[in-house]
Amino acid sequence: MDDEPLEQRIERALELARPYLRADGGDVQFIRVKPGGILELRWIGTCAGCPMAQLTLRAGIERAVMKVVPEIIRVEAVST
Repeated sequence: MDDEPLEQRIERALELARPYLRADGGDVQFIRVKPGGILELRWIGTCAGCPMAQLTLRAGIERAVMKVVPEIIRVEAVST
């Protein structure tokens, strides 16, 4: 799996968190990876306005992504 492209590894990591997000009517969309290993995501559905979104981002999504994709050092939510 080490030869798997970066974007595919990110999507695979996001799939670990998606069942929990979707259970509450939300999701995330991969936007891009900025230089320096910063992953940008966009909240979808109920996650977009959820007051717990930042906690979910740090404690759930960021942790899952960094475990699978160690070159990601931070995950940020952006509006596009």
